Amino acid sequence: MRLSKLFLPVMKETPADAQIVSHRLMLRSGMVRQSAAGIYNWLPLGLKVLRNVERIVREEQDRAGAQEILMPTVQQAELWKQSGRYDAYGPEMLRMVDRHEREMLFGPTHEEQVTDIFRNCVKSYKDLPKNLYQIQWKFRDEIRPRFGVMRGREFLMKDNYSFDLDEEAARRSYNRMFVAYLRTFARLGVRAIPMRADTGPIGGELSHEFIVLAPTGESAVFYDHDFNSLDIPADDTDYDGDLQPIVDNWTSRYAATEEMHEPTANGVPEGHKLITGRGIEVGHIFYFGTKYSEPMNAIVQGADGEKIPVHMGSYGIGVSRLVGAIIEASHDDNGIIWPENVAPWHVGLINLRSMMPTVRRPVMIFMKSWAGPGWMCFMMIHPNVPVPNLPKWIWWGCLGS
Repeated sequence: MRLSKLFLPVMKETPADAQIVSHRLMLRSGMVRQSAAGIYNWLPLGLKVLRNVERIVREEQDRAGAQEILMPTVQQAELWKQSGRYDAYGPEMLRMVDRHEREMLFGPTHEEQVTDIFRNCVKSYKDLPKNLYQIQWKFRDEIRPRFGVMRGREFLMKDNYSFDLDEEAARRSYNRMFVAYLRTFARLGVRAIPMRADTGPIGGELSHEFIVLAPTGESAVFYDHDFNSLDIPADDTDYDGDLQPIVDNWTSRYAATEEMHEPTANGVPEGHKLITGRGIEVGHIFYFGTKYSEPMNAIVQGADGEKIPVHMGSYGIGVSRLVGAIIEASHDDNGIIWPENVAPWHVGLINLRSMMPTVRRPVMIFMKSWAGPGWMCFMMIHPNVPVPNLPKWIWWGCLGS
């Protein structure tokens, strides 16, 4: 791809309302443009990165045994009334009425929708376990959207839902996602630490949020310095085996967000072992038992003929939010430093002598040779202009290195 052909509306000046690094760099490099408060258009450069993040998330979900589906963004309010969350969710939910006077909503999450799918399709314990995921746009009407894609109203999310016969099986599903998340974030080039979390409006008994460490993170975090040396689960991890030792290894050490931090609690490291930093939440996993299956009648017939409400879990990754988090965690004064797996391009060529056939032809051959599967190359062409006077050098830093 020649840079001259690319739709890349770079900005010379940083907008005054761009408060954090990722927001500034994403606007200046032409990755996104704001459409409305908290709603963004993803332009070619930004979409390449978003798709790379999405690809890795999808690969690790598939590896862990989850199956991809796609649910509608617009849901029936009736499903949410059955679960009891329609009135409880609050003004963040965008509600609407269709031409037939039916109450609808733009999904902020999909627990009710996927439970409806399950209860209509799965009737026997023999069909368990099941783990279904999607990568879909969601909308939450935040009262004060800010920080670009980090806290927008519309966002791309990977959310999946596990269905099991009992708590023991459900915790195995939980562990699979826990390990899959460790691998996902490592492949994306960021260090993410799992921290015990409040279950919030999702509800449930067990929850961890995954925090990417970044100097410009939105919240303070406290963690044991041993996290810096823990091994990421390998490619050949057996998701059908016992994953509890891996989970125990990552959860036996102290880690807490500012809201959950208790300096005097047992297990808090002392002295230099306790690291104080900043982080960004990019993933959240929950086990909530029969919170949704009981009121929505998602039951299966057990081996003895008994009707059993299934045990559920939900697992989310903020895909679009991750793009901002990666930039926050990996940049310098010159611009973005892309991790290899998410970089929009892997090679950049500048031909300063494009009018010379002896130079132009080898450059074109070289560019095509680097544009194979899994690799992307872009080329800047500017005839006979000395490097110090080349304004497109500025673009290079914006695009990332």
